[in-house]
Amino acid sequence: MQRLNWFEASPGAAKALGALHHFVTTATNLPAQLIHLVFLRVSQVNGCAHCIDLHSRDLLKGGMSVEKLVLVPVWHEAKHLFSDQERSALAWSEEVTRVSETHVSDEAYAAASATFDEKDLVDLTTAIAAMNAFNRMGVSFRLKPAAKP
Repeated sequence: MQRLNWFEASPGAAKALGALHHFVTTATNLPAQLIHLVFLRVSQVNGCAHCIDLHSRDLLKGGMSVEKLVLVPVWHEAKHLFSDQERSALAWSEEVTRVSETHVSDEAYAAASATFDEKDLVDLTTAIAAMNAFNRMGVSFRLKPAAKP
């Protein structure tokens, strides 16, 4: 079933989410590759094909190797490929994205707080929240990935 184009149906909603995305990608101290890594992992957890495709491309353009990219879903088993900051961001991304299951444990908070200062942790959590919002729109309205067969 064809679903509506949410950008066209509610330009105000698209603009609001776009402003949040713009803040996260331009007004924080977080490295761009880290933000795209978080966007990718959140999208993988949520199963948003459009966003997985988009952020995989962003990471490749930013210089991430294909070998590392394909192991993002199993980063726990390939820890040696990811920096301490990346591992912390990936763990926090999963914890916050699965909030209904995890309730964002004190242990996860302590681990994230050990890696990120207060502002960066808030900005990282904002990036996670933004991508969760985009994923809900992408999945709900079945945004298509750009990938070709």
